[in-house]
Amino acid sequence: MQDFANADLIVIEGSNMAEAHPVAFQWVTEARKRGARVIHVDPRFTRTSANADRHIPIRAGTDIVLLGGVIRHVLENELYFEEYLRTFTNASTLISEQYADAEDLDGLFSGYDQETSTYENTSWAYAGDPERIAQGLPERDETLQHPRTVFQILRRHYARYTPEMVRDTCGISPEDFAYLATSIAENSGRERTTMFAYALGWTQHQGGAQMIRTAGVLQLLMGNMGRPGGGIMALRGHATIQGSTDIPTLYHILPGYLPMPKVGQDDFHEFTRAIGKKEQKGFWADADIYTINLLKAWWGEHATAENDWAYHYLPRLTGAHGTYQTVMRMLEGGVDGYFLFGQNPAVGSANGRLQRLGLTHLKWMVVRDFYMIESATFWKDGPEIESGELTPEQIGTEMFFLPAANHTEKAGSFTQTQRMVQWRDQAVEPPDDARSDLEFMYELGRRIREKLRGSTDPRDRPILDLTWDYPVNERGEPDAEAVLAEINGRHLTGERAGRPLNAFAEMKDDGSTSGGCWIYTGVYADGINQARRRRPGSEQGEIAPDWGWAWPANRRILYNRASADARGRPWSERKKLVWWDEETGRWTGEDVPDFPVTKRPDDPGDPSQGGAAALAGTDAFTMQSDGRGWLFAPTGLVDGPLPTHYESPESTIRNPLYEQQSNPTRVTFRDEDNLSSAGAMGTGGEVYPYVFTTYRITEHHTAGGMSRFLPYLSELQPEMYCEVSPELAEEVGLEPYGWATIISARNAIEAKVLITERMTPLRIGERTIHQIGLPFHWGRGEEALIQGDGANDLIGMNLDANTQIQNSKNNSCTLIPGRRPQGAGRRELVLAYRRRAGLIASEHPAVDGAEGAPGAGPADSFAPHEVRGPGEATAAPTGEASMKEMDNR
Repeated sequence: MQDFANADLIVIEGSNMAEAHPVAFQWVTEARKRGARVIHVDPRFTRTSANADRHIPIRAGTDIVLLGGVIRHVLENELYFEEYLRTFTNASTLISEQYADAEDLDGLFSGYDQETSTYENTSWAYAGDPERIAQGLPERDETLQHPRTVFQILRRHYARYTPEMVRDTCGISPEDFAYLATSIAENSGRERTTMFAYALGWTQHQGGAQMIRTAGVLQLLMGNMGRPGGGIMALRGHATIQGSTDIPTLYHILPGYLPMPKVGQDDFHEFTRAIGKKEQKGFWADADIYTINLLKAWWGEHATAENDWAYHYLPRLTGAHGTYQTVMRMLEGGVDGYFLFGQNPAVGSANGRLQRLGLTHLKWMVVRDFYMIESATFWKDGPEIESGELTPEQIGTEMFFLPAANHTEKAGSFTQTQRMVQWRDQAVEPPDDARSDLEFMYELGRRIREKLRGSTDPRDRPILDLTWDYPVNERGEPDAEAVLAEINGRHLTGERAGRPLNAFAEMKDDGSTSGGCWIYTGVYADGINQARRRRPGSEQGEIAPDWGWAWPANRRILYNRASADARGRPWSERKKLVWWDEETGRWTGEDVPDFPVTKRPDDPGDPSQGGAAALAGTDAFTMQSDGRGWLFAPTGLVDGPLPTHYESPESTIRNPLYEQQSNPTRVTFRDEDNLSSAGAMGTGGEVYPYVFTTYRITEHHTAGGMSRFLPYLSELQPEMYCEVSPELAEEVGLEPYGWATIISARNAIEAKVLITERMTPLRIGERTIHQIGLPFHWGRGEEALIQGDGANDLIGMNLDANTQIQNSKNNSCTLIPGRRPQGAGRRELVLAYRRRAGLIASEHPAVDGAEGAPGAGPADSFAPHEVRGPGEATAAPTGEASMKEMDNR
């Protein structure tokens, strides 16, 4: 985080960093003291905006157009860092003759399959001899003039992203756009660097992965990757969200970002070659080594070369199994039991109503938390109980609540947003029956293994053969450092048997080493808990390598070979980080070099060897198969090799670039409680004319389980509220600090009204677009000290196909004065608006007095909207509303 202080320009987009990440924001403040400029791009004016040099309001979900406009500005005016671009990126690489761009196919890339709503991406591949491409040596034109170079494709792709397009799509004035584009150009290059920071304001949009990619393309063009004060900082929302991705709580990856095998991937060597081939450049060529060491860490002596290291013990994916797919399976009766660890889906997940209804279909559920959160009490005090739709007697879910130890009551590591692993020692013993997650999982595993002891069923072998022998204290708490040591890895045979691995390069493919997460190797180097280091900053340099430990190899800035030119010299004295020392024949500098330490800058690499040996001295991006930073992504993304703009599923604005309105690969779920407004794509979209966006505030934490049960935080922010502009308040008839009801196609909630100029109406073409701000921390349940309607009840389950993350940051709604109806009246109000929008059949009952509500047309005047092609069928057709199936269209 301290690298923010080295930036000359910080663009915070998709985050209210000052309020959501206040500790990290100190480094932004430090950067400003050193003369840096800060620009905040956000629909709302927030405390981050107040601490920025300029706030630029934006229509939620249009960031690709804004950044694409900056890319066009840079390319058209030749403001890119040319030497960096030619040396370190794939700008000169030629793309297959079969490739067709979204600009050629009206919003689709080549390879799109209308039936499956997916891409077959072979046409996105590099051009050249297949054998040389596999070695990271595709065809290139170093002049950048060939029309199939990435550089020229990029120019054509963003040619229409003009300042006028930015104005008419994002609502950003030409003056604000010029300020942003000029600031980035002036603060990039040899002497200066720009840093981007984002959070869920990018991640949870439709195409969120591509929004981040757009910033990556821009940063590569400007030479800001791998350099001090550069790059893109993902602001993770909790102390160890990063750690929960590295050593994952995710269904589709294994520790160290190894993929989970799929059904049909039965051959171990084919599986690892799909991750990284031996003949390719870079460190993924050793994917087999990382996988073998992981399997040895898990199954020890039972993982041998003869049985392919127990690869057959790993489960196989049959498709997407994320939280939202799981909810739909619950509704179909396909899930018996559910464990909740630090999650509160009844409040914190998209479409809270479906989340709660899904829980009612379980046979049993275990909730481990500090308090009786709403997901633990939904069966007796949830909104559906209040409305009379359900009674506790109707819900057969057997509930178990187990108290959990909090972070001060247990020891262990946490990995924060900059990949830094830090250690916390236990401060106090947990009270009563509260236990750590580590102890709970260890004890649960021990008891399951005891029940299975003696089993001859082959399906039980993966559990029985696990290494499950951690030392415990007198309370039964496993030694967390022993787990860290297992993750780090150790030598199993030879002279160093039993000693920790000091680097992932020590891992072998012959079973003589083990390691639970290859990128964490070194965190327990020399038998010392490196994560526990706390040497004060005043006693070391700005990189502060002796504070905690950053993966991999305690490296603080990734791809830092790019901080030096082709000859290994720093781009400038002011921005030097690592460089080639001719006298010692090694890379050296302020940070751990992210490059083979003895490889000369003029080394051509040895393609015949593959891996690190195949890297040329300028192949700075060592995890890429060609050693280059990817402006164009030939693989890795499911919705296109270049970021392109699509409107959100419920947008009331037609896509100004293409006939293709929304991302054609997006995932949605068809259910009567997961309908979507037609927006601009069908009759009835005007029934939900406004946009709402959700956000966090400092006083509350995520779904409120750690804050709404505490009196001092509850007192600071006691009530759910909505932020609206004075113009919108006048249009709708809202009173300051009165009540408003917000209605979407999914649900209706009430909130106190905060009328504020922080919400800016935006002019989009000939229309004025109003955006509403909603914090998402409140939920309905009697155990918390404060409660309120949950913003996530309004949000539909539409997912980004790359990440399976909800597209929840911009949804359509209507707004009426006053409190929502109580009891069954709320449901009736939602149905009335659905009927007006043509989302359900007209025989659904109307609600007295709702005819005159803002945004509503005459009763029964709207027919169900049509299916307009790929990606457009967001609502279940009339008569099929009970279907619970995934719709990728």
